[in-house]
Amino acid sequence: MDRSLEVVGVSYRYPKADADVLHDVSVRFPTGSFTVLMGPTGAGKSTLLMTLNGVVPDLKEGTMSGEVHLDGVSLSGFRVQTITEHVGLVLQDPESQILGRSVAEDVAFGPRNYLVPRAEITRRVGESLAQVQLAGFEERETSQLSGGQKQRLAIAGVLALHPRVLCLDEPTSELDPAGRDEIYATVDALRRSGDVTIVAVEHASSDVVQRADELVVLKDGRVSWQGRPGDFFRDLDLVEANLVKPLPAVVIGSALAGAGLVPAADVPLGVDDLEALVRRLAGSRLPAPPDPAPVAPTSGRPVVELRDLVHTYPGGHRGLDGVSLTIEAGEYVALVGRNGAGKTTLAKHLNRILQPTSGSVVVDGIDASTLQPWELARHVGYVFQNPDHQIFCTTVAEEVRYGLKMAGLDAGEIEARVTEVLDFVGLGGVRDEHPFSLGKGERQRIAVASILALRPQILVVDEPTTGQDWAGVTSMMALIDRLNAAGTTIVMVTHDIDVVAHHARRVVVMDAGRVLADGPTADVLARTDVLARAAVSTTQTVELGRRLWPGATPLLDEAELGRHLVGSLTRADAR
Repeated sequence: MDRSLEVVGVSYRYPKADADVLHDVSVRFPTGSFTVLMGPTGAGKSTLLMTLNGVVPDLKEGTMSGEVHLDGVSLSGFRVQTITEHVGLVLQDPESQILGRSVAEDVAFGPRNYLVPRAEITRRVGESLAQVQLAGFEERETSQLSGGQKQRLAIAGVLALHPRVLCLDEPTSELDPAGRDEIYATVDALRRSGDVTIVAVEHASSDVVQRADELVVLKDGRVSWQGRPGDFFRDLDLVEANLVKPLPAVVIGSALAGAGLVPAADVPLGVDDLEALVRRLAGSRLPAPPDPAPVAPTSGRPVVELRDLVHTYPGGHRGLDGVSLTIEAGEYVALVGRNGAGKTTLAKHLNRILQPTSGSVVVDGIDASTLQPWELARHVGYVFQNPDHQIFCTTVAEEVRYGLKMAGLDAGEIEARVTEVLDFVGLGGVRDEHPFSLGKGERQRIAVASILALRPQILVVDEPTTGQDWAGVTSMMALIDRLNAAGTTIVMVTHDIDVVAHHARRVVVMDAGRVLADGPTADVLARTDVLARAAVSTTQTVELGRRLWPGATPLLDEAELGRHLVGSLTRADAR
């Protein structure tokens, strides 16, 4: 018997769509294998996952041709309810799959619907929660979980069904580095069992490049590339053409290959191999460390002052535990740390979404507690992690107008600002479109535009790159960089340390509601002992610099480090 999952010539068009989102896709997933789907937003990755368990076309309707086979049997004649017992799907948004009041109730929901005996359900609940590092959370209310914990709970709910195939749609998009490691440790354990076929959509290149058996890259609804992940990531032109995030180690190694110092096929994928290569090329004389990038001066004018800030949630959980922090005008600050460290809790105090239990928040010299939320919005703008939580109007332009109307501006000023801000964020051409007809990256820009129209001097952005493809990440971060260059103070909550390294000038590391470290980006990212305590990993670029030149301030940009190594090593060869 052919024990595999196979997609055979599948094309699919959503109801009322003008074009197919999948075009004659054929892919085979051998039993026990781990395949990663990558590609830009809109390429059809999530749609392909939904064809594997019958959600497409049965629940989404639309028009589909081709077939999906499991063990050589076509799934087209089976109901979704039957298929999902064998092919489990964890969606990108974990909240859409969480139904139980408590953690244990939620994990038990699926097995109960398949009439699994009660004792077996209890066993599966404990087993599944242990697999995703949520053992002991059985009685915790699901509403009290962090975003990352909800993601793990959604995975546990599917694992409790003991599926033959586990499909994961960006399973780690909301997790801190330690959380990502935990999820992929689960994936590794499932793979070792040899019984579960795993198919995952993922944007984080470094998490999967040396884990996956196979990489399938989709672009415009077609299979653009398929093969071993290492072969793909070593070809930077191929990576760029498919709008996938490159690996920093490969960028550095490719610079060495471009200078003729190493064959292109031998470019390392990770830091261990890259360090060994540099040391081998250098011989007994390691190149001198690069000069550190200059640290931009600060304004000296405080715009945010937190003094002994404490916040205790209902039920007694302390989200902030005596935080004191000053942010000056024009700074670009990243808040990093594990899920539940207090980053978003701190950020929500800046515009009174949350109120201090004790301590004070001073914004631009004014005690924030004396300002109404609409008054504070003129000082501090807040862009939520999920833009859909703050979009509710029927056109893009109306969404931007709303806050201006609430602020009491006259019609002429409102229209001038709407035009100005939509042009600034690149949405002038879709001003009359419905926001939810646009992609997530564009909806995030709408959320930013609606805040920018109020001209706040401080912009708080919560996880601005979560769930975005590489093109969306670079576009969003370029927008935030432009705002900062124009004088806006940026406070960014993020798990993406590569984004932090390339954009933020100051990093605040949090854990258990307290500040563990605070300083210039290069200095903080070199403190790997402190980062580890906060479940944060440094970048490949910083890690290589730290290993080669202990104690030196590392470079943050991989292209710059690659140029330094090429220059140093070629000069050494010339001598």
